[in-house]
Parts: sequence; structure tokens; C-alpha cells
Amino acid sequence: MSVWSDLRDRGFFQQCTDEAALEARSGQGQVTGYIGFDPTADSFHVGHLIPLMSLVHMQRGGHRPIALLGGGTAMIGDPTGKNEMRRMLTVEELERNAAALRGQLGSLLRFEGPGAAIMANNAEWLREWKYIDFLREIGVHFSVNRMLTFETFRARLETGLSFLEFNYPLLQSYDFLELHRRYDCLVQMGGDDQWANIISGVDLVRRVARAQVFGWTFPLLTTAAGQKMGKTERGAVWLDPGKTTPYEYYQYWVNIDDRDVPKCLALFTLLPMEQVRELARLKDEQIRQAKQVLAFEAAKIIHGEEEAKKAEGGAKALFGGGGAVEDVPTSTLALERLRGGLLLPDILHDFGLTKSKGEGRRLIEQGGVTINEEKVSDPLFKVLPEHAVDGAILLRLGKKRFHRVVVTA
Repeated sequence: MSVWSDLRDRGFFQQCTDEAALEARSGQGQVTGYIGFDPTADSFHVGHLIPLMSLVHMQRGGHRPIALLGGGTAMIGDPTGKNEMRRMLTVEELERNAAALRGQLGSLLRFEGPGAAIMANNAEWLREWKYIDFLREIGVHFSVNRMLTFETFRARLETGLSFLEFNYPLLQSYDFLELHRRYDCLVQMGGDDQWANIISGVDLVRRVARAQVFGWTFPLLTTAAGQKMGKTERGAVWLDPGKTTPYEYYQYWVNIDDRDVPKCLALFTLLPMEQVRELARLKDEQIRQAKQVLAFEAAKIIHGEEEAKKAEGGAKALFGGGGAVEDVPTSTLALERLRGGLLLPDILHDFGLTKSKGEGRRLIEQGGVTINEEKVSDPLFKVLPEHAVDGAILLRLGKKRFHRVVVTA
């Protein structure tokens, strides 16, 4: 099975400019394909997993992936899916974010040895352009009338579209041309909301380089309930363990809707599709087993096998399946700080369990916090040394979010 057939089988396909021609070209040897990631944050999140995993499959299939960081395009900001202009980031912020994303990409792709992936940053070529030169060489190939038919722009015309953002497709298209010239890149991939930008790049390469290249898009990631996948009450589920711990990441997958399990096993694990289909047949109480496999495999890809085992062990310790309680997310608190009593909302905020003390108070009043499995409803509740059982306090937020506080002398 070709990598493109495998991607289609796993659910990484929405549309392609010419799938038959792409399959034929892939049969002749290694193909280079790219996906761009604008460094608008210092971590990827679950919403990036489909493009990230597609690059992983490309490399495993013997082809060459390019992970392109948008240090240039992010200075403008992609208007796709946005109701208003993105916040303008400084060069320093973009470079800091790009450095963090490079580290995460390095844990997913091989950038050395045979079949090495390529990491690039479009700041290298976009920031060097002079405006008039760019308009004369690249802008001449774009029709404003055609661009105004793009859904991205049509949706924004009512709320306001800046001329700055109107240039974004030109820059993204030029990226494809530059990568084609440098690395013989033949495929640009991305979410289906990027279709208009992608086919603009395909057309630019055809016009300027007289070459056939291809666009491939993925379906947008939503849950069976129609919501954006990767969102929780606390916000995005990040791949950075400092933002979303491996245990929380594991728990996110173990708690997804039963209806989403088959899709997520295919998209977010490297399990063979025969095993995915076998797990997808599990129903009712047995679906928990499939979710545990999904959570472990997904956590292993992002955080490594050791952290995935710890997360699995922590979940088993709390939910009656054995495991070590030490594997539950844990913080330490000095006994001295507890002697006079600490307000529970303060503790929740100090350990990053709530975004603010006010959020902690509201959560307590709504009955969403327990200490050692005893519900607390008073936002002025004070945690004292006697709340430490065997030297630790077990906090629970909601139904399944646990945090263990070890009290030290």
C-alpha cells in the first residue's frame, strides 16, 4: 500500500488536486511533501496532530517530509477561520516560539540519517524580499477577482479584511515555489480550510516553474458531537508537558466520546489498521479497553513510552486497576505553609489547576472539587496539616482530574 492509500485509509484525506497522478509519481521513487506551521504559540496542540502525524506517516513510508515553520508568514497572520486580525507578534516572540516547536518536531520526525526529514523556516526567504520586486515577480500571477471568491476572504469581507492579510495566500504560495526549487518538493498538505491557499501554490509552481505539483488536504478535526477536538474546559490540550502533563494528555484520550474511538485510533496511533479495526469493534463496557490502548499509544508518540507507562499507572492507581499512586500528577507543599491553613482556591491556583483564584472559588461553590474524595463547597475552606493522609493530599477537580500534593517537612 502506498503512503497516500494508507493516509486515505486512516482518514487523512479530504481532497487532492490529482490523486492518480500523485500515486503514479510516488511509484517512481521518493516524493517530498511539506506542511507549514506558523509559530503563533510556543507549543503544538491536539489540533495540530493530523498534519503532524501525516508527516510521520510520510517518513515511515519512505518519503521525505518537510516541516516548514512560518517565521515569515506569521508576521502577517493567516486569516483562515478568524473573525478578526490575529495579534501581531514581534520577531523575538516568533523566534522563541519557533525554537520550541523545533524541539517538539524533533521528537516526532528523524532529521538525521537516511531518509532524513527537512526543517525549514520561511523567514529565511520571505524577510529578504523587497516589496516592489515581490509584486513584479509573484503578485503578477494572482487574480484579485479569483481571490475574492475564496471562502476565507468572503467570510471576512463583512467584518473587515486588512490588506496585510490579503497578501497571505501569495506568501504561502511562494513558499511552495521556493521549496520546489530547493528540494524538488511536489506536495503541499494541510487542513481542508487551506484548500484555496494550497491550490494557489500549485498554480504558482505550474506558472513559474512549469512543473506539476500536488495539493492534499485533511478533514477538519471535530468530535462526534460536532465540537472542535482538542478543547477542554481548561482550553487547548497542548503537546508541551509543561502545559498539559503526560497524565492529563493520557486522560484526555481515555475520556473521549465512545463514537470517536475508531477515528482517533486510526489518526493518532501508529497501530496497523487491522488492529485498529479489531479494537473499533469493541462495544459497551469493552470500549474502555480500546480507549486505554488509544490513550497509551497517543501518549507514547508525544511523550515517550516511559511517560506513557507512568500516566497509565497513575490512572490505574486512581481507578482501581493497580498501578502506582506516585504516577499521578504530583506537587510538593511545605508543612510549614499549612500550619496556619491555606485557602483551597489559593492551592488550586498555585499548582496550576485553575487559571485564577476566582475560577477556583466558583468551581468549589459548584461542587466540582474534592479533598481525599470528600466534596468541598465552601470557597473559604482552609487546607490544614491533618488533611494529609500518609503524607499526601489528593485533590480532584470534576470527575476525573486528579492532583496529588505531597506534604514535606
